[in-house]
Amino acid sequence: MAMRNFQALQDLLNDVGTVDQVGIDERVAKYATRSIKKHAKVFGLKLATAMVDLTTLEGKDTPGKVASLCQKALRPHDDTDIPPTAAVCVYPSMVRHALKHLRGTPVKIASVATAFPSGQAPLKTRLAEVRAAVADGADEIDMVINRGAFLAGELQLVQDEISAVLEACGDRTLKVILETSELETYDNIRAASFLAMRVLRPGDFIKTSTGKTNLNATLGNNQVMLEAIRDHFLATGIEIAMKPAGGIRTAKQALHFLVAVKETLGDAWLTNTRYRFGASALLNDLVRQLVKEKTGCYQAPYTFSESSSAY
Repeated sequence: MAMRNFQALQDLLNDVGTVDQVGIDERVAKYATRSIKKHAKVFGLKLATAMVDLTTLEGKDTPGKVASLCQKALRPHDDTDIPPTAAVCVYPSMVRHALKHLRGTPVKIASVATAFPSGQAPLKTRLAEVRAAVADGADEIDMVINRGAFLAGELQLVQDEISAVLEACGDRTLKVILETSELETYDNIRAASFLAMRVLRPGDFIKTSTGKTNLNATLGNNQVMLEAIRDHFLATGIEIAMKPAGGIRTAKQALHFLVAVKETLGDAWLTNTRYRFGASALLNDLVRQLVKEKTGCYQAPYTFSESSSAY
């Protein structure tokens, strides 16, 4: 059985191709050398702001904290030129509280599900959690794959579970979290990306991380997944979206990720329907940089609240 499962992973890698790790690392190192200034920088900062899934995923989350987060998502700053974020991302139990503040607004409600972050619960339980989040008003579901099953070579099981979650989502957007740090190699990240994309619909996402491990989104694992999206699109015409999550804390980092998107997938992916940032601290730095570009002065970091809006 173990040999057969190993062969299943090897067959998938033979089909989708392996990754040149040195080539990936050299390419992403060059993204950090790109100089973005003036109007292009302001455009990039506003675009990144509109791509943020503003996130709180803590055991101490309360309806009040979620309300404050929703207000910040809708209006990140007094300056109305700064756009709202793409979504607010919360645990399933908080979806109904977010709905009170976001119903009828452009900000989506995303909810993590399927025994986030471990994915280690019976499938019946995971699917019930998805259905409950959808029933309470979630527009998007962020699911985690069973990494243990993937690494054991049980690829059909992983794909079948993604399909089951997709069915439970109905017409809501699905984001499939690979947890790249636990997949161990670029080859595995590429293989898992294709495994998910082959059952996803146009507009669904693959996502790097839960944000709950020591190593989350990096330019390297982001690049591997962007190239998988590109290759899948060229082969099928299906447009899969991308979400790096965790560890992206500064505007400078976000701009590097946007350079990667533009140079790998082109301008068509420079929209929050095809690219998102899973983040919490990032939004404050984006706003801080936008204020600096307008006024010429940096505000102190504590000027910008952690969760509440400016109004």
